[in-house]
Amino acid sequence: MTRVVVCRDERGVRSLTVSGHSGYAESGRDIVCAAVSTLITTCANALESVAGIRPNVSHSERPVMIQVALPGGLSPASEHDARIILRTAEQGFLDIAAQYPSYLQII
Repeated sequence: MTRVVVCRDERGVRSLTVSGHSGYAESGRDIVCAAVSTLITTCANALESVAGIRPNVSHSERPVMIQVALPGGLSPASEHDARIILRTAEQGFLDIAAQYPSYLQII
């Protein structure tokens, strides 16, 4: 099962961490993993291209994990845009989990 850990502070979503393989299908054919991977990658890219910030990104292949987190010291406008992007990604994960509850868990 893939897990998405959503970390929040008083202003909203601060980071998203995705880990594990969903087990929906074999590696390379797993539509749940593909959707989740696309969403977290788009989130990281949008933080740079839309919000104009460089997110803190951590990843590993064994175990499979990617984390996208906000850096400190953001301007109010950049933080506002970044929080919207993170919240939109969270909603995408919730939508995927609603369709595939046995394969994606939101924490």
